[in-house]
Amino acid sequence: MSINETKDGLIFKIFIKPNSPQFKIKFEPEEIVVYSTEEPTKGRVNKEIVKEFSKLLHAKVKLVSGATSREKRLFAQGIHKRQAEELLKGRT
Repeated sequence: MSINETKDGLIFKIFIKPNSPQFKIKFEPEEIVVYSTEEPTKGRVNKEIVKEFSKLLHAKVKLVSGATSREKRLFAQGIHKRQAEELLKGRT
């Protein structure tokens, strides 16, 4: 899975598919695919994924790379990998 643990939290490597009918997260062998309901303009997708991951993980989440790319990295502060996997898998 594309989740790396650091001393301060987790880094998620995700791949975005914009303009989807509903927001969902799908786990594939090499990456996490996030289906965003937003259009990829004016940072709308980035805002949606940060908001949704923050709600799902009950943690502060920020975009650390990939602002204009479909491949992004998110940082979630103060959460452990096992917790995140359980919370995210319950959402798929």
